Amino acid sequence: MYQRIMVAVDGSETSKRGLQEAIQLAIDQKAKLAIIHVIDLVIVYGAGQFPGAYVEGTRELAREAVEQARQTALAAGIDPEVQSPEIVTSGYHVADTIAELAKNWKADVLVAGTHGRRGVSRLLIGSVAERIVRVAPCPLLLVRGD
Repeated sequence: MYQRIMVAVDGSETSKRGLQEAIQLAIDQKAKLAIIHVIDLVIVYGAGQFPGAYVEGTRELAREAVEQARQTALAAGIDPEVQSPEIVTSGYHVADTIAELAKNWKADVLVAGTHGRRGVSRLLIGSVAERIVRVAPCPLLLVRGD
């Protein structure tokens, strides 16, 4: 059914659960797996100029999250394709970039973790998963955290 599975990771426990689901789905479906990580500098740093050292540090954390996810997939017998970390700045939401990557890679399904926040915490922090639901170009599997 699914031949191309894309999973978004960010290093959180919730995204690790999503990765495990994506790996199992890839094994079950004998499918290709792509791992992506998108950085939103506006959310983690705020509007304005981003110091070069900060940008590079953020990219390094992204590379580490992606490499850890890649190693997890390899240990499960899946050799994933890895998308380089993307930088998102003001005016372009992380979910839009994830959707664009899924579209360009021709993903059959997109897997992402969701923290399941409600109420004020959801309003203050926002929800990448909620926006992905609205913009994903393919079916979406959301995996809730504990």
